[in-house]
Amino acid sequence: MTPTSEKIPFYKQLYVQVLFAIVLGGLVGALFPVFSTNDWIKAMGDGFIKLIKMMIAPIIFFTVVSGIAHIQDAKKVGRVGVKALIYFEVVSTFALALGLIVGNLVKPGSGFGGAVPDASAVAKFSKQAGEMKSVDFVLNIIPDSVVGAFAKGDILQVLLFSILFGFSLMVLGDRGRAIRSFIDDSAHAVFGVIAIVMKAAPIGAFGAMAYTVGKYGPQALGSLVGLIGTFYLTAALFIFVVLGLIARMAGFSIVRFIKYIKDEILIVLGTSSSESALPLLMEKLERLGCSKPVVGLVVPTGYSFNLDGTNIYMTLATLFIAQAMGVDLSFSDQMTILIVAMLTSKGASGISGAGFITLAATLAVVNPALVPGMAIVFGIDKFMSECRALTNFIGNGVATIVVSWWEKELDHDMLKEALNKRIDPSDVETAVTTG
Repeated sequence: MTPTSEKIPFYKQLYVQVLFAIVLGGLVGALFPVFSTNDWIKAMGDGFIKLIKMMIAPIIFFTVVSGIAHIQDAKKVGRVGVKALIYFEVVSTFALALGLIVGNLVKPGSGFGGAVPDASAVAKFSKQAGEMKSVDFVLNIIPDSVVGAFAKGDILQVLLFSILFGFSLMVLGDRGRAIRSFIDDSAHAVFGVIAIVMKAAPIGAFGAMAYTVGKYGPQALGSLVGLIGTFYLTAALFIFVVLGLIARMAGFSIVRFIKYIKDEILIVLGTSSSESALPLLMEKLERLGCSKPVVGLVVPTGYSFNLDGTNIYMTLATLFIAQAMGVDLSFSDQMTILIVAMLTSKGASGISGAGFITLAATLAVVNPALVPGMAIVFGIDKFMSECRALTNFIGNGVATIVVSWWEKELDHDMLKEALNKRIDPSDVETAVTTG
């Protein structure tokens, strides 16, 4: 790893390049909207996300298999999984409750004077929400074929096969030594590919931001800017207060952790996709002192079960729609929102537009009359998706450190050294080649 005494020039640092690209993309989108909505501009952002997504399945496979195969106690895997799920449910409940509390205090939709919602604009999301069933979600975790799981890039399907393969390799003992070595070397090679792909991060961030601003424009915010502001402030409150207290219990600072993953945060901000930085997050968490088995299990699972930003969005948006439509929700109705949202936020993992679909599912159960009101927030959903992705991303990073600490497999010396910047966290290539 590169010592901080040999600092990279600021203009060569990834987060600086990505930040510049985001600002430039926003300016180009605002000044040249026709040019910014060109298919090739959109392809810059979409192409970068696709490059990252093509590597997620193999990274999860090699990381999880390697982690489990080196474990001597099979019970440990189940123990880590149970602890992770308990943490996810507790923290998700805090996120949902915070959205309800802020929505009741601020009442962002009480003064809404917009047009009557167009139900046809959200028809496809309502249909998908109606088709969501718990049994289908559970069965969908089991792939039709191993190749199909990797081809679709379904995180939970790949995770299931990886866990089974890792256990099988662990049982083989010495006979599986050659395969374990191959898996370990392959993991380094895959992260090497990620290091190459990340060179294109500024291009992807520029294209995604330019297209978003060019297509929707500042006027798309309109009178709904209050909801966006409330959502961003609520998410910030959750990160710095709720996650901050949890981080303090585990022995680290949430502010220092955010600084440590600043490169990845800007990539998520530029692409509006938390998956775009998943591989780098896993790499950095290992270098932060988290054990490989915990990282391999908690991060992929968290991307489906620990969606803190989505949870805040669902309760806050539900109250906003009800207030905008003049529908009074009783205390029992709001408790129903809390319970239903805890289930629907898990049921839509892996579905495109999951945040909007889970909102439709929640509204349909609480009060079907509210479903057409989704059209009120339909136009600004893109602007809130970035905040959802950022909150989800930071939440999963904190979850992994906490579970490692809970499991007594957190190297506090490495954690302190990395967060105090005595190790350069941006040196991904060196970590890959020397790891």
